[in-house]
Amino acid sequence: MHESLPLTRVSVWLKHAIALGLGLCALGLGAQGLVDDPDWKETDAPAPPAFSAAHLVPIEMPSYVSLKFGVDPATLAITQDGIVRYVMVAVNASGSVNAMYEGILCAKGEVKTYARTTSNGAWSVIKEPQWRDLSDNLPSKHAIAFARQGACDGRAATASSVADIIRNLKRRRD
Repeated sequence: MHESLPLTRVSVWLKHAIALGLGLCALGLGAQGLVDDPDWKETDAPAPPAFSAAHLVPIEMPSYVSLKFGVDPATLAITQDGIVRYVMVAVNASGSVNAMYEGILCAKGEVKTYARTTSNGAWSVIKEPQWRDLSDNLPSKHAIAFARQGACDGRAATASSVADIIRNLKRRRD
């Protein structure tokens, strides 16, 4: 035979559950609901923006990574649908520059590459870009490093502003 909880205990438990849920939403952890919404749709990505390799904010990478990565802060945008879009620049030891126009969806832990630069520096737009998990190792771990260092606030929420992203990235260097 099951004992039922007294109504007051159920009421107290329910109040705590509601408070916890509201608290998680206030912390930004409710952002997952944004992409769980069946009506959620990614906004069209604009054309890849011009970028400057001279004004990059560095992304810290593991010591075994020979490329130097950085984000051009002028290309950062947070869209209404919760995507952080940016140009990530990779520079090798000889000074050769490659760039990727990407988006991170913090609420799902996913990244999408919209375009890459070609050998002559022009953008090559990817015809049907696909979302992939941030832990995916292709082409590099730069996206997860960027997410952890500034693009995402915790595991599920997008940083609150472009200024916050830049501030977080610069703070890591200091």
